Amino acid sequence: MRQKITILFLLATTFVSAQISYKGFIDKYPIEFVTDIYSDGQGMAIYAYSNFDTPIVLNAKLNGKTLVFIEKDKNDKETAKLSFKNYSAESDQLNGIWKDLNLGKELKISLTKEFDLNYNAGEEWTEREILQSVSMKGKYIKLVISKDKDGSFGVSGIKVIEKKTDKLIQKIDIGSPNLGLFNVSVGDYNFDGFEEFSVFESSYAGPNTSRIYFLYNPKTGKYFESGFSGTSLEFDSKTKRIYEHNQCCAGRSVERTEYKVVNNKMVLIKKTCMEYDDKTQDYKKIKCD
Repeated sequence: MRQKITILFLLATTFVSAQISYKGFIDKYPIEFVTDIYSDGQGMAIYAYSNFDTPIVLNAKLNGKTLVFIEKDKNDKETAKLSFKNYSAESDQLNGIWKDLNLGKELKISLTKEFDLNYNAGEEWTEREILQSVSMKGKYIKLVISKDKDGSFGVSGIKVIEKKTDKLIQKIDIGSPNLGLFNVSVGDYNFDGFEEFSVFESSYAGPNTSRIYFLYNPKTGKYFESGFSGTSLEFDSKTKRIYEHNQCCAGRSVERTEYKVVNNKMVLIKKTCMEYDDKTQDYKKIKCD
């Protein structure tokens, strides 16, 4: 049922081309800053103070030649504005102003480009790291990106790093063509009370997606690939159930599957298949294949 759309690779090319990693300072405080600006001037960014390493997500908008980033709190209230006049993605240096929108306090920002992600054929590199938008208690995450001479590149690994000390806890080799600032999600996937993470794997026809899930081993303090597999999985901590949603044919055919977790494996409980009925204008149950 999962029909992969090849044009997604072309879309990913456009998506990645504007990702740029910087390092610098807000006043005297060292930061890491990663931007992803689209051709229409809209975009996102992530930055983190190096002394804390907790990522902060920003919304971006290019107004003329001024690039403005807005920081919001958990209640979606705007708390800070970061602005850069005469912005250019080609520039190796960015200078701007960080402003506290509650107190009006302003601090200078100075950034130096570390690298950008591009698809220029003939250029080859490895081990470029992209900060992710989420973190775990005491740990933050980076994707490791590599690029071949033919211009193709993707995620070659993931690093779990200790906050404050920047000590590498674990590097895991993976393979995925999908890049981005929001590839990683955090959750408790086997309902054992420990924070774990997953990496975006692929998109398919309709809203269907898949991820690679990593579980935590409290004995070793390391993460391992779970083997969990399915389309658009949802994890319910209250019921301790995993729900899979899979649809095709413009939503006319829908599968819903429920699993429990036993010894870190997904165990099927039940599967429901439905098909849209034009006469009743509603879904009806059908026999699953």
